[in-house]
Amino acid sequence: MGYYFIQQLTKNYAKMRFLRKEKTLQNFNELNLSPLVMRAISDLGYEKPSPIQAETLPILLGEPTDFLGLAATGTGKTAAFGIPLLERLDPSIKAVQALILCPTRELALQVAGQINLLGKYKGIRALPVYGGADYATQIRGLRDGVTIVVGTPGRVVDHMERKTLKLEHLQTLVLDEADEMISMGFKDDLETILGSTPRESSNIWLFSATMSREVRKVADEYLVAPRQVQVNRTEMLSGTVEQIYYMTSESNKPEVLCKLVEAAEDFYGLVFCQTKSLVADLTRYLTERRYRADCLHGDMDQNARERTMQSFRDRKVNLLVCTDVASRGLDVKDVTHVINYSLPRELDSYVHRIGRTARSGKTGFAMNLVTASHRGLIGRIEKATKSRMREGRIPTRKDIGTKKITQTLSRFQEQKSFVRAVELMDKPWKDAIAEMNRDEIAGRLLSMMFPEIFNAEREPQTEAAEPNSNSAYPKRNEYRNENKGRYGRSDRSSGGYGGGRSDRGGRSDRNERPARFDGRSNSAPQISTEKRTVKPREDYRDGPAERKKEFSPVKPHDSKAHEKTTEKKSDKKQWMHSAKKKDGPKKDGKRTSDWNRPLTR
Repeated sequence: MGYYFIQQLTKNYAKMRFLRKEKTLQNFNELNLSPLVMRAISDLGYEKPSPIQAETLPILLGEPTDFLGLAATGTGKTAAFGIPLLERLDPSIKAVQALILCPTRELALQVAGQINLLGKYKGIRALPVYGGADYATQIRGLRDGVTIVVGTPGRVVDHMERKTLKLEHLQTLVLDEADEMISMGFKDDLETILGSTPRESSNIWLFSATMSREVRKVADEYLVAPRQVQVNRTEMLSGTVEQIYYMTSESNKPEVLCKLVEAAEDFYGLVFCQTKSLVADLTRYLTERRYRADCLHGDMDQNARERTMQSFRDRKVNLLVCTDVASRGLDVKDVTHVINYSLPRELDSYVHRIGRTARSGKTGFAMNLVTASHRGLIGRIEKATKSRMREGRIPTRKDIGTKKITQTLSRFQEQKSFVRAVELMDKPWKDAIAEMNRDEIAGRLLSMMFPEIFNAEREPQTEAAEPNSNSAYPKRNEYRNENKGRYGRSDRSSGGYGGGRSDRGGRSDRNERPARFDGRSNSAPQISTEKRTVKPREDYRDGPAERKKEFSPVKPHDSKAHEKTTEKKSDKKQWMHSAKKKDGPKKDGKRTSDWNRPLTR
């Protein structure tokens, strides 16, 4: 008994030393990587491994094994499995040796690009395979003997059924963002791929940001004695992201969004909405006000999505309005802000939205626009993520004006060509300036530069809608009329997160109404406040009123009754008109503060 106890204690001590060695990994030189891979890592500027890389790389570079890694998004999981793949694969074998599955097209392209950068000196490249792209190009790349395939589950299954993708030489299957693939409805495709994997000669590496019941079930069924690594599981969000929420009404959200963007320092971020129709409307709202905004959602074809993403990466667009289709596929550097225009229905979606900022140790801001009816979701998010969210103050036009004046001062002092402008001023200019003091001259100049802030015209303040109001924009009911199905399920079309599988890209966007994180509905459906004209029953039964009048003339002895009925209808219509005027908005003659009027560009 004593010998057995000492033996177990020795094994546990050796295991603790091994784990401690993994956790204290300080740089990539300690891993004894091949010179070609180390050269690519140096080119990318990688110096110190991230926590998930420090614990994962020693395991995956050792003996072949199944693996389960849990870490928050944006922690460097791609390099954590990409580097071991490049060290294990043989570039001389012209066959698919590694298959990486991703939930979205954007993430597949991102992972393939990262693998190509790490393996460029070893001659190993990755082929992205996803829905919405041309089959011929993908088939040509598969026939050329590509070593690594990165794709979405739907398109991978298509190629397997066409016999253009063969897994006989597969050594490693990587499931990246497994929780999202399962929640997007790819479970059947995953089981098809996992069932076709040669388990005798291959390993499965599963990476996920969250561990749901479905993910655990897949891991228990298909992974054999997996090594496990969990990083920062007590905190689901990055410690460098600051979470803020702003209380507002639904109708004031566009105005509040504009103020937050204007008040931010060098805004470069994402705005997440629940539905594709709301994304399109909000993008139009912003572009009409001359913001450099664009949209990204599941109904866009692949070429349009790639153009949009390239414009965002090149910073030609600094404000990208998107659905959850982008929360897993975007890996853009230096994103400063993530704004939840609508709180998501599920906690996982919130975690992955916020994970687009504060990546790789950088700081970022996560802002949430919250109505009174959804105030209770804040506490549930804080409890589930074990983080704190503070309430922010919506900036006023005066705050924005002060910020712009301060930023303009340095540019004003740096001007060196003002002498030429003075020489060109004629007598009317000089006479006009002579009658003004310096404060007036500077004020007039600033008003010309920022008319949206310092416009002298006073506009009536828009009345705030109720928290359950169905109007998405102030004074923009035409958007509502064009998109009457916004809060319903009419946007469940193919593509993106759709139930349709034409591009094998995902599922449709959820509806606008947030829900509890336990799956139950958080609030009643928002009912449209538009007036509806209901036709009388006799119109449906006997046809239009004009036709009934033409073929059923009033009898002579009923003429007096007909005149009385007409008089009653006229009196009733006049009474309703006067009552409507009486109950309408009161005009008390008060003038609202100029700093409270809506912000326009």
